[in-house]
Amino acid sequence: MQNKPQKNLNTTQRYHRSVVFTFMTVMIFPVLATLLYSLSQRWGATVLPDSLTFDWYLQLWQDARFLHAFGNSLLLVLGTLVLCTVVIVPTAFVVFYYFPKLDRWMNILILMQFAVPPVVSSVGLLQLYADGPIPMVGTPWVLVGCYFTIALPFIYRALATGLQGLNVRDLMDAAHLLGASTPAAFLAIILPNIRKGLMAALFLSMSFLLGEFVFANMLVGSRFETLNVYLYSVRGTSGHFTSAIVMSYFLFTLFVTWLASRLSR
Repeated sequence: MQNKPQKNLNTTQRYHRSVVFTFMTVMIFPVLATLLYSLSQRWGATVLPDSLTFDWYLQLWQDARFLHAFGNSLLLVLGTLVLCTVVIVPTAFVVFYYFPKLDRWMNILILMQFAVPPVVSSVGLLQLYADGPIPMVGTPWVLVGCYFTIALPFIYRALATGLQGLNVRDLMDAAHLLGASTPAAFLAIILPNIRKGLMAALFLSMSFLLGEFVFANMLVGSRFETLNVYLYSVRGTSGHFTSAIVMSYFLFTLFVTWLASRLSR
C-alpha cells in the first residue's frame, strides 16, 4: 500500500517530463532544421544534406548591404527603446503615485493599437505624414513613432506590474520625510525596484521590433532599409542564404536574451 502513492508519483513525473520533452522538441526542431539548411551546400531528396559549409554565412557577413540594413535595424530599435524609457517610465510612476485611477484608462489606451491591423495603420500614416511642413514618410523618424506604439503595451504593463507590488505612496512619503526630493526618491528607491521588470520588457520589445516588417516596408522601404526589408528583397536568391539570415537574427536575439538575464542578476 505504501508503494502505490510512490508509483503514482513516478508516473505523474514521467508524464510531465514527456510533455515538456515533446514541447521542447516541437519548438527546437524547426530551428535545428533551419540551421542545418543554412549550413548545407546542397540538400535535395535525401534525408540529410550532401555537404556542409559556412560559405553562406561568410557571404552574408561580407555583404555591405546586409551590414547596413542590420545597423539600421539596431539604430531604430535602440533609439525607440531609449525614447520608451524616457517617456513611459516617468509616466507609469506619475500614474501610480499621483493619479492611480488613471491606470484603467492607460490599459485601454495601450490596447487600442491591437484593434487596428498594421496594414491599415500604415495606409493611414501614409496619408497623414506624406505631406505637410515636415514630410516624415520615407524617413526613420516615422518608424520610431510606430515602434514606440508597438513597445508601449509591453513596457507599460511590466512597469505597472512592478509598481503594483510596491507601496509607492508610503515609500515616497518616507523618502520625503528623510529630506529626499521626488526625483531623487524615484531614482534611488522606485527605479531599482522595477529595474528587472523594465529590463525584461525592453529586451522583449527589442525582439519584437527587430522582427517588425509591415511598417518598415510600407512607410520607408528601401529608403532606410531594415533587416526584414532586406530579407524580403533577397527572398528569391537562395534558400540557404535566407536561412543564414534567419539564423543570424535568431542567434543575435538569443545572445541578447542571455545578456539580459545576466544583467538582471
